[in-house]
Amino acid sequence: MGNEKNDMEILEIEHDELQFKSFSNIKALEIGLRLKEIAEKKQLAITIDIERHSQQLFHYALEGTSKDNDQWIKRKNRVVNHFGKSSYYIKKYIEKKNTSLKDLFFLNSEEYSAFGGAFPIFMKDTGIVGTITVSGLPDVEDHNLVVAVIKEFI
Repeated sequence: MGNEKNDMEILEIEHDELQFKSFSNIKALEIGLRLKEIAEKKQLAITIDIERHSQQLFHYALEGTSKDNDQWIKRKNRVVNHFGKSSYYIKKYIEKKNTSLKDLFFLNSEEYSAFGGAFPIFMKDTGIVGTITVSGLPDVEDHNLVVAVIKEFI
């Protein structure tokens, strides 16, 4: 991602195209294990989290992570659940406005974090039912990893 306008357009397309026909606990496990497999192969220190309707279906912390990654996941997930967009989309949106979550939306940065890595689980004809989140890499890399794996399962 590079050009701000194109970034926003790409992120909108992701939201439109990356929608599941169904999403089960088994699907969450498969996606979580695929993220884990990629992280192990590339030796990435990440934490992976998948939730549906606020129920944690998958959570795994690879070596080199800490409880801080769990807090980042919670804060990124709150952004997705509040706005209905990926946390990276909201980051780019507030950057475009040259402001912050606190100044624009009165959201406390201790509770909400607009950094990439949390992506909504969109269900066709239903809407958002959960989140798939990665924490531990630079935020654009967290975002791209989640998107790449979702694409494998769509």
